[in-house]
Amino acid sequence: MSRRPDILGEFTADHRAVTELLDRIERTPAGAAERTNLLARLTDLLFTHCAAEEEHLFPLVQHDVPDGGALVFGSIHEHLAIGQYLSDLQGLGPADPAFDTLLRGLADTLRRHLTVEEKQLFPAARKALPATARAALGDRLRAERAETAEGPEGPEGLEGLEGTGPAEAGAAGP
Repeated sequence: MSRRPDILGEFTADHRAVTELLDRIERTPAGAAERTNLLARLTDLLFTHCAAEEEHLFPLVQHDVPDGGALVFGSIHEHLAIGQYLSDLQGLGPADPAFDTLLRGLADTLRRHLTVEEKQLFPAARKALPATARAALGDRLRAERAETAEGPEGPEGLEGLEGTGPAEAGAAGP
């Protein structure tokens, strides 16, 4: 039987999916209409991911990790900045000169954020939270995502991204 990722493995897989989708947007020629579709998918993925981190992981980190409040505060601040970039980009067409500037800002902020989470937040959470708790949170997150994917509007968030979801990102846990 294969071992399923714990909550940190799930979030790391999300990070890989985000990075792959961001890379696709950056590789797509400037002004191409496909960038709009890819950006919409990235937006859905990020909002789903950030909401899941804020619901499932951050309260535990804030409570159980030394200086967890500061780690959580920094991550939430970055989530807000990423959300602002996404909001600003949604109002632009891919041929708009500001699109590429905002995309570069988003990419820099996002990559820095993912690195900080994986190098600081996740290791601190791994150290503070028992493996059984992390595994149970991973199961809970997968169940909630499966329930959302079965809703009347069909797949949403990570489940709606062909080739970029957690299973496709190859995460077996960090």
